[in-house]
Amino acid sequence: MYAKISLYLVAGALIGLLQGCAEVMVAGGATGVAVAHDQRTAGAVIEDQAIELKVGSAIRGDKELNEQSHINVTSYNGAVLLSGETPGDALRKRAEELASRVEKVKKVHNELAVAAPSSIVSRSSDTLITTKIKSQMVGTKEFDPTRVKVVTENGVVYLMGLVKHAEADVATEIAGHTGGVQRVVKLFEYLE
Repeated sequence: MYAKISLYLVAGALIGLLQGCAEVMVAGGATGVAVAHDQRTAGAVIEDQAIELKVGSAIRGDKELNEQSHINVTSYNGAVLLSGETPGDALRKRAEELASRVEKVKKVHNELAVAAPSSIVSRSSDTLITTKIKSQMVGTKEFDPTRVKVVTENGVVYLMGLVKHAEADVATEIAGHTGGVQRVVKLFEYLE
């Protein structure tokens, strides 16, 4: 198993060097451990990290969007989730357009709320909700919790991953019964 993880670490580092992106190289080191349980290929995991960096960079490169919005970018198997807040529908659409132009992006889930950027208190609460959900998933025997990505934004929980329908149902039930959750949005890809 350690040989397999080492191979993934080396592959991640090489891809980072080939792309000339230090962030991908650093993230690639953490990727090897996660890949062991992931339904995605090692290449897909690394590609998702690259997509997140590229979309984030495109959004930060748009001065108006960057200064007026709070946008989180999450990629899973080429599907991008944009979550957070932006003050107007035109900026919301612009963020989606920027994300959809990034190479290897298959789909964009634009869940940006048209609102003022959330407060630090709200973001901290979201982090706590995500942590509670993930810790509850660790206790389940129905699926491997490392295969589900949990993103919380303003009390709304987004679930991503490559799962079976039964696994999605359990993950959704866990998230829905967690304190502070306003709504659960399933963005899964199904294996069945």
